[in-house]
Amino acid sequence: MEFRVERDVLAEAVAWAARSLPTRPPVPVLAGLLLEAAEGELVLSGFDYEVSARVAVAADVAEPGRALVSGRLLADITRSLPQTSVRVASDGSKVVLRCGGSRFSLLTLPVEEYPALPAMPSASGALSGDAFARAVAQVSVAAGRDDTLPVLTGVRVEIGGERIVLAATDRYRLAVRELQWTPEQSGMSAVALVPARTLADTARSLSSGEKVIVALSSGDGDNLIGFEGGARRTTTRLLDGEFPKYQPLLPTESASVAVVATGALSDAVKRVALVAERNTPVRLTFSDGSVSLEAGTGDDAQASETLEAQVDGEDITIAFNPGYLLDGLGALDAPYAQLAFTTPTKPAVLMGRSTADAEPEREYRYLLMPVRLSGA
Repeated sequence: MEFRVERDVLAEAVAWAARSLPTRPPVPVLAGLLLEAAEGELVLSGFDYEVSARVAVAADVAEPGRALVSGRLLADITRSLPQTSVRVASDGSKVVLRCGGSRFSLLTLPVEEYPALPAMPSASGALSGDAFARAVAQVSVAAGRDDTLPVLTGVRVEIGGERIVLAATDRYRLAVRELQWTPEQSGMSAVALVPARTLADTARSLSSGEKVIVALSSGDGDNLIGFEGGARRTTTRLLDGEFPKYQPLLPTESASVAVVATGALSDAVKRVALVAERNTPVRLTFSDGSVSLEAGTGDDAQASETLEAQVDGEDITIAFNPGYLLDGLGALDAPYAQLAFTTPTKPAVLMGRSTADAEPEREYRYLLMPVRLSGA
């Protein structure tokens, strides 16, 4: 194997393919990155039995071949190379990289022991890479981090005709995002539970492409979902289990609605929360024309701040985990935040508005459980 490729092209491709390699692989070859050179193209692949990544780049191939080398080491090396073309060649049991005056020699892993990557399922449909990345980022903030409850670490992907609904929850908050896409077949319907961390990383890495193809396996035993954008392709195994039925949790009515500038509210929560110890909530009191934020009680440090707010309905005092509230505000992607309440002990719904008087943007909803105040 021997090929020449530009440094930036190689470094970016290696970094992308190696991003999901396991730090403690069950077998040594899974720490490797597979290099395959043939007919003017270099293909780099990584696989850990759960997630696969494959990227193809143009290369000047002098001798076709394949080799398996440490993925993380190759990523570190290519990132540090000087800005010039890179020549890569097999040399017995090693792979040698030359770039300018730099020379690196890497031991190869047994390529014959490397598992075959799963086949990409048939395409189910496509959507904008930027829209996909934004939607996944908005929803994945609410996914659980506790691996003992694997169902809650996923994002539920529901396909219905020309609409996709993404949902995630960790039992304390729920995020739901609806977006349009172009299905391969009209009237198609499917549901998948995708690991949230993998989905977020994949969507972010494909955001620069104009189009992302989503491919969902139709066979009962496949249990795969694939994503492809440009020359990048990745698959991941789906999670097993039943995602909680979340639709009944979304209130259809509210006793009061408040509208506040998103940035101002986010900054105020950050400031007031400075005195809040771990798991201590921030209290928000909404009354006509304002919202007052408070944290800390008794002999502890205390903070308070008041902002302008447009409040319709009953006055209400409600408390939230400041981190969860900030996650929702940060995911809104709108200049104004609307908070809809029923009672101080029931979930509030956060949505965005383009202006203070505009209709709420219902494509994204963030449901947040309040913290019960003592004496409430």
